[in-house]
Amino acid sequence: MYLVTPLIVLRLALRGFRSRPYYWRWAERFGFFKAPPELRGSLWVHAVSVGEVNAAEPLIKALRRDYPDAPLVVTTVTPTGTARVQQLFGDSVFHIYLPYDLPYAVSRFLTGVRPRLALIVETEIWPNLYFACRRRGIPLMIVNARLSERSLRGYRPRPLRGMVRAALGCVDLIAAQSRCDAARYRLIGAPAERVLVCGNLKYDMPVPQQAQATGARLREHWGARRPVWIAASTHEGEEQAVLEAHLAVLKRLPDALLLIAPRHPERFRPVEHAVRSQGFATGTYSADGMPAVPDQVFVIDAMGQLMPFYAAAGLAFVGGSLVPIGGHNVLEPAALGTPVLVGPHTFNFEEITASLVEHGGASRVPDSGSLGGAVLQLLRDDARRRAMGLAAQQVFERERGAVGRVMRLIDAQLQE
Repeated sequence: MYLVTPLIVLRLALRGFRSRPYYWRWAERFGFFKAPPELRGSLWVHAVSVGEVNAAEPLIKALRRDYPDAPLVVTTVTPTGTARVQQLFGDSVFHIYLPYDLPYAVSRFLTGVRPRLALIVETEIWPNLYFACRRRGIPLMIVNARLSERSLRGYRPRPLRGMVRAALGCVDLIAAQSRCDAARYRLIGAPAERVLVCGNLKYDMPVPQQAQATGARLREHWGARRPVWIAASTHEGEEQAVLEAHLAVLKRLPDALLLIAPRHPERFRPVEHAVRSQGFATGTYSADGMPAVPDQVFVIDAMGQLMPFYAAAGLAFVGGSLVPIGGHNVLEPAALGTPVLVGPHTFNFEEITASLVEHGGASRVPDSGSLGGAVLQLLRDDARRRAMGLAAQQVFERERGAVGRVMRLIDAQLQE
């Protein structure tokens, strides 16, 4: 880890060219921070970025409810994750960047935070951190644990295999999202008796009541019968395909509106530029707040604003799935009864997506060239969209309850 640290710092600096917040708070990434004295005995939750923070939201709220006197520490790795923590929890939690997996940085971090329990969300296996928790007697759980086939292959090369197995031996419990995730954790060396299936915390995410109301106001603003679709959490390599799909839609539905929300803030300006350069009548959230009637494309260039637009749209394409990123959270539109479209690459949300497709709440397009036709077909079929939206919402409601199961494991761990 010490040998690769210069490369890690170089990568951080290069990312700072695209997103200035990567230049901030570097000291924390090496374990240097001012720890309030009241952190002793804290409950520590690590969520690497926005998706994991959103998944952890219902769990963090349950911890605040059941352990009101325990300080809560939340760590992230990305600035977007940091912004989401601040947006959701403000000063009610102590936020810090997780240090790099260097022994002395990890030691400084744990000395400052002094947790009585460590909760790692989804897939973050850091050997030095895990070994340090074991040496200090800090109980360690991986919650909402998932491991895709792609990640499984990454952890199985011979040079890593023994180290990963040793690190997972330091984990007291792994609360997996699904049977497949549990089996993959066992394959990379997790002790079988410590791996349980608890379901996906994302099904328990709170659905903001104001999202539906704001969505209704947006529909009233642009016209209830206007065909509107959203492309959310898009990545480089997808935006052009989305714009080409919208051109195909406009040929048949000239009043159609596309809402496009890039996944990362550093993509906001390039996407806006690409939209304008192709001649679309364009609005942006930062400048206009909501789409104007003449707009053909509206760029949502702000974090944490998707839910009202999901509620307002007739259907949602969830990005990261036309390129091999692995997809993003399809449950957000599903929770609001919005039909879902995805591309072929959904390995990060494998079982959730499969369940939605199987029960008719989502549809998969095989490639970017098929997106325009699929969007047009759904926008012209009100009955099918209603049926898909209802099916999506039913899947979401049926799978809730993971937070309660995980909290029972946490209670037992804290009582030992």
